[in-house]
Amino acid sequence: MTADTFLLIGLGNPGREYRDNRHNFGFMLIDRLCVRLDARGMRLQSKAIVVSAQYEGRKLLLAKPQTYMNLSGQSVQGLAHFYKLPLEQLLVAHDDLDLPFGTIRVRPGGGPGGQKGVASAIERLGTQDFARLRLGIGRPPGRMDAADYVLQDFSRDELKLVSEVLDRAADAAFCFVTDGLDKTMNRFNGEVREP
Repeated sequence: MTADTFLLIGLGNPGREYRDNRHNFGFMLIDRLCVRLDARGMRLQSKAIVVSAQYEGRKLLLAKPQTYMNLSGQSVQGLAHFYKLPLEQLLVAHDDLDLPFGTIRVRPGGGPGGQKGVASAIERLGTQDFARLRLGIGRPPGRMDAADYVLQDFSRDELKLVSEVLDRAADAAFCFVTDGLDKTMNRFNGEVREP
């Protein structure tokens, strides 16, 4: 593969019952990218649903691992290895408890921050040095367990903001592809939207 191929992976859990969960924010972003790019032709590869698309003369591989969140690294590593892509051309999108709902952050790497899918990707890739697109879901209310919270569906009131967040996150993903990580962080890391 050449320097104009990018792998964009959204983390989540397969299955209709998880579709609107907070934990599936990464999957939702891949779906939004597919709509905006009018991408079709899904295939199963490296335990992930993969769709190819074109954007600004670049080839995009849009993927949703089907292993369940905790084993997402199998697909991340498998696809990156198969396409022989340098990690600079990989972007992993995921929900993040540590960011307020409505906030997105792009970062160059770092620890998993408790996100099991990211932890799996780090373990399988053998490095923390790959770009993340963090989609804030906020902390659980009261004493609710975080594991229960992330598996809850977004509320009806939250869904309007979810759509706005997905559009901004899609713009950030496109910026990453065309302008690189640093410009994407500078452009998108300052915005906060209140629910």
